[in-house]
Amino acid sequence: MAIAKAERLMNLALCLLGTRRPLSKRELRGSIEAYLEAASDDAFNRMFERDKDDLRELGLVIETVENLDGETGYLARRDSNRLPPITLDAEEAAALGLAAKVWQQARLAGAASGALQKLRAAGMPEAEDAYDTQSALEPRIPVHEAAFEPLMLACRDRRPVIFDYRKATAARPEQRQVEPWTLECWRGHWYLAGWDRDRGAERVFRLSRITGRVRSRAGSFTAPVPDVVTVRETVESWAGETATRTALIRLRGGCGYPLRARARSVRELDGGWDELEIPYGHGLDAWLVEFGPDVVVMEPADLRADVMDRLRAVAQG
Repeated sequence: MAIAKAERLMNLALCLLGTRRPLSKRELRGSIEAYLEAASDDAFNRMFERDKDDLRELGLVIETVENLDGETGYLARRDSNRLPPITLDAEEAAALGLAAKVWQQARLAGAASGALQKLRAAGMPEAEDAYDTQSALEPRIPVHEAAFEPLMLACRDRRPVIFDYRKATAARPEQRQVEPWTLECWRGHWYLAGWDRDRGAERVFRLSRITGRVRSRAGSFTAPVPDVVTVRETVESWAGETATRTALIRLRGGCGYPLRARARSVRELDGGWDELEIPYGHGLDAWLVEFGPDVVVMEPADLRADVMDRLRAVAQG
């Protein structure tokens, strides 16, 4: 659902729920900004009827009555639209509290916290042990990239997008036209999977490499959305998780924890460097470039050459 329509439906629902008497179309049009901007009376009437039907389909009970002036009025009585009591056991309450605390950035954080406060005010039980554990070792899903929220909405609404993307091997970003499928967080980084229209193939994009603003495009998807999107498996293959070979690298002390976590052996060298033996597969060269001067590839020679080529490409830009 587009953001403008969702906001319009919310405003209409609030008007119908907040009134003590039926409101006419004329009064509703004067109260909701989107209706005031309608090009004509016919356009407003069509929009209002669609919105009313959509709210009813979502479960809102809207009554139609004749008011004293002979006009048709509308209202949604609170007692007819009250949710049944919410009952959660301790484990469900702990899971809900945990979920609300996971989001730390983006617009989701406020909604999650607000929902949790309302449920607690309504008597939701709190699991003391669970919250004590949570405070000691609390999970996070960091969302630092500005591209996250527009892409999340585009995935939800099935809207194509355009953005500039800089590959690890490129000095300058390139424009991508993508039909976004899903977002997934892996090892602290967010990735988007979708259909790259220019390349005519499925692609995975790291959000931290998206530059500038994510722009929406009109129209529908041209490629079918798969039932299962293997974001993590794709990224793992890039990062060398599907290991077929072994590399010997030197890493500056105190740097490159992800590389150290995957190392089969670590040997301390003089001068503040360590020597690591790490298994790898396709794409390790692109990953190593991200560590810049803190990593030096010793062998194999082809991996060293690939890393040098990537660094030269960036330097020449």
